[in-house]
Amino acid sequence: MAQGQRNTVFVNDTGLTTVELLAIGLSAVWVVAVGLFAFFMPAAPVGAGPLQILVLIMAVFLPVAMFWVAATAARTTRVMKDESARLQAAVDALRAAYVADRKSSAAAPTVEAKLNEIAQTARKTESTLATFTTSRDASKPKVTITSVRQVGSDNQATLALGTQAEDTAPPLPRIDFIRALNFPDNDKDVPGFDALRRALKDRTARQLVQAAQDVLTLLSQDGIYMDDLTPDRARPEVWRRFAMGERGRSMAALGGIRDRSSLALSAGRMREDTIFRDAAHHFLRLFDKGLVNFEPEASDEEIAQLADTRSARAFMVLGRVTGAFD
Repeated sequence: MAQGQRNTVFVNDTGLTTVELLAIGLSAVWVVAVGLFAFFMPAAPVGAGPLQILVLIMAVFLPVAMFWVAATAARTTRVMKDESARLQAAVDALRAAYVADRKSSAAAPTVEAKLNEIAQTARKTESTLATFTTSRDASKPKVTITSVRQVGSDNQATLALGTQAEDTAPPLPRIDFIRALNFPDNDKDVPGFDALRRALKDRTARQLVQAAQDVLTLLSQDGIYMDDLTPDRARPEVWRRFAMGERGRSMAALGGIRDRSSLALSAGRMREDTIFRDAAHHFLRLFDKGLVNFEPEASDEEIAQLADTRSARAFMVLGRVTGAFD
């Protein structure tokens, strides 16, 4: 429709318009009329020759000048109307493209939405496995020791252990911790799913992964997706110093996200949305704690890999919004 408007409204500015042709005609008629008047005008008295010539020149050129001032004003008005129509057509085209992009974005599945579904599926899987194990073992002696009573002649006291499986599980490998915080890339990312499953069995890692999932989901509601952000990479030693408790301007390199729209939207959401603010602060605390536990035994390469995860990018965005790197 905008293209059609351009074809019908805009004209060639190099041609002569009706107003200009009218100005040419009026100018010619006026010059001829003044010439005839001067030709038939009686002779002027002696000494009035220069004044008569000046009056004649003014009588000829002033009206002609007024004709062309009016024609120029009309042409300028027409050009301004054409420019206004062109700008309106451009605005309509941009609005239509924006609406189409918003519709396509709403219809297309996002990475964060997939991650949300993946995490929910993982939780249901863990719950199903736990239920299956409990049901299967109900007819057998329980393996988990809740108390030990040694019966003997001296009647020793009962030793209550109360140890849970999570407390005796081996530490989560650092590579699994990194993959879990990045979440699976797609439904065929088997190593990512395996790492996420193992992380959900680790109490500390599970809390951080769930907090990261919450903030990624909340950020995606404002169209902020971690895959669209390209942060400036900070050196591993800066991450180590942050893990050791250093704060202030020297940590500004950690806020490597420079996307203004994402930062502005996050800051506005932080001010107006209590749920978002609580989830963000909870995630920042857990990520800080996880980094403190991860840093001592991690290599520089592993720290760089952790800094490139989706969770670390969310940490950069929220850290800048909350002033954690100032």
